[in-house]
Amino acid sequence: MAGLLVLGLFMGHPLAFVLGGTAVLGAFIAGKPMVLGITINRIYGDVLDNFTLIAIPLFVLMARFLSDSGVTDKMFEALRHLMAKVRGGLGLAVVFISILLAATTGIIGASITVMGVMALKPMLNYGYDKRLTTGLIGASGCLGILIPPSIMLILMASYAPGLSVGELFAGAMLPGILLGVMYGIYVYLLAVIRPNLAPRVAESEQISRAEMWRMLIVEAVPPLILILGILGSMLLGIATATEASAIGALLALLIVISRGRFTWANFYNAFLETGRTSAMILFIVVGATAFTGVFNITGGLSATQNLIRGLAEDPNALLVVMLAAVFVLGMFLDWTGIVLLCFPIFLPIVNEMQISPLWFVVLMAVVLQTSFLSPPFGYALFYMRAISPPEVSTADIIRGVAPFIVMVLMVCGLIVLFPELVTWLPDTLYRS
Repeated sequence: MAGLLVLGLFMGHPLAFVLGGTAVLGAFIAGKPMVLGITINRIYGDVLDNFTLIAIPLFVLMARFLSDSGVTDKMFEALRHLMAKVRGGLGLAVVFISILLAATTGIIGASITVMGVMALKPMLNYGYDKRLTTGLIGASGCLGILIPPSIMLILMASYAPGLSVGELFAGAMLPGILLGVMYGIYVYLLAVIRPNLAPRVAESEQISRAEMWRMLIVEAVPPLILILGILGSMLLGIATATEASAIGALLALLIVISRGRFTWANFYNAFLETGRTSAMILFIVVGATAFTGVFNITGGLSATQNLIRGLAEDPNALLVVMLAAVFVLGMFLDWTGIVLLCFPIFLPIVNEMQISPLWFVVLMAVVLQTSFLSPPFGYALFYMRAISPPEVSTADIIRGVAPFIVMVLMVCGLIVLFPELVTWLPDTLYRS
């Protein structure tokens, strides 16, 4: 089954159908076609009857509404002027807006595309280094799978027994913000050490302080209300993830209407795009559920767990092996496939090692940041290639994201050294 999976991926077939097709072929090769009936029941129980997964299309819909509202465009313009006199100010504005987008959308393609359209050309025109520019936009856009509300965390919670979406959101909050702050510090230090890589905005383009603050306040209030409406209702226990996603979609629609950007054509296209994106994610979930179901019943799951245990007897070495496997898989698969393939194998081992499942899942979520940045199949690389001008080469983009991959691994090290970065907020909110 592993061989068929690799073969199908390298032939270029869609991941969902490779996983599902491999499950069917694996069942017949093993001489146990009857397990397909059990697998179908599992798909219904784990996927189609999973109330938590309803949050995915609702958050996708919210992201599309926000994109139509244009609120981030104006806010980026305000931040660009606010940080005009700061070294690397334009890069710092990109990081801040990306954190905001991550906290309101959670969709990588949307975040990178929006930031690329807004910031790529201005940064290059102001003389920013093309490697720094593409690397910063690509890496900052990937924060959406880590900073709540994150579709990835919702899916992780639905497949991690004993963990709620609220706990994962709280656990990933500080690591996600820490990673964004680290990106900002890197840009600032680089601008101080090598000013030619990240020059200041020309004084002729700077506006009055009063006008700048007016723009910032007017444009910052709507997304802040949205963030408080979503995260506040969840973290305070007022709403579940599904209910909070509905609140977010409604608030995002109200923002579109209040800004005079509502049209029936955009409204229809928002639902159409939501259906396509949700179907893509859930098809992968169905295919991966079928794959892991057959893989488990035919003995592959226990064999793989025994292999991993044999590779490293020491718990710390075992943890390194599992995270290294996630890192390598990230070069070839997207996060959905990695989560659904690795969770059934890793989580039982983690429980045996008496490691906090919450801590491990968040650590794995941080490592999965690299799955979007690592060549040859990093999605962020393809998004950046699609929106970059011809003078920016693919090699420039790959070299540009390399320092940010190192920073992701540094944050993983900090989480290992200081587990409280993950556990403090969930313990304060849910166990105090």
